[in-house]
Amino acid sequence: MKRKIILTQDGSSTIEIEEWKEHYHSTHGAIAESYHVFIKNGLSLFKGKKVHLLEIGLGTGLNAFITFLEHKGFEQTIHYEGIEAYPLTEKEIKNLNYTDKLNAPDKMSVFNMIHQSPWEQIIELSPTFTFKKRQQFFENISDKSKFDIIYFDAFSARVQPDLWTIPIFEKMYQALKNEGILVTYSSKGSARRAMIEVGFQVEKLPGAMGKREMLRAYKNEKHK
Repeated sequence: MKRKIILTQDGSSTIEIEEWKEHYHSTHGAIAESYHVFIKNGLSLFKGKKVHLLEIGLGTGLNAFITFLEHKGFEQTIHYEGIEAYPLTEKEIKNLNYTDKLNAPDKMSVFNMIHQSPWEQIIELSPTFTFKKRQQFFENISDKSKFDIIYFDAFSARVQPDLWTIPIFEKMYQALKNEGILVTYSSKGSARRAMIEVGFQVEKLPGAMGKREMLRAYKNEKHK
């Protein structure tokens, strides 16, 4: 499957899968989308907390890197686990421009460690941020009541509809602690209905630039 790096409208990189006409981030702005969906509407809800976070689709490492950059401002301690079945090549990683566009050239070593750290091992990116990279398919996730936040950043339902179904969202529900949240860029009706079916309370929020809406789902066992 051929991948190529392109620039999005805010000048930040993303990857395009040519045969699918699919992108790892919004072409309206990769960094802008990450901040809007995952930081503003996810991470910022847990200020001053110890947060266990799971990313579904580690991909370019952008969401993990921005979370690292922002967590101190939110006075958080983070344990971050990123799941990726098809990791980037070394050449692809080198051609991403996130450290420059985020004005964080001094954090290049952190960005590289996100990609180069050993699989299935917890590493310390800072005294307040630990990280674990997991290479597995999403359908094989079996975590139970472990995470406060899930960044659900899978490829779109247009190209991988099986990732936006009841069985997958049941795994997400089980992986979250009670009162945990899942945030995603998608607002697709079938995904929302699948979330509700497994017990989530779901709200629509304004989407990132170029998308009208996104979804945030809450696990509240009292209301299941």
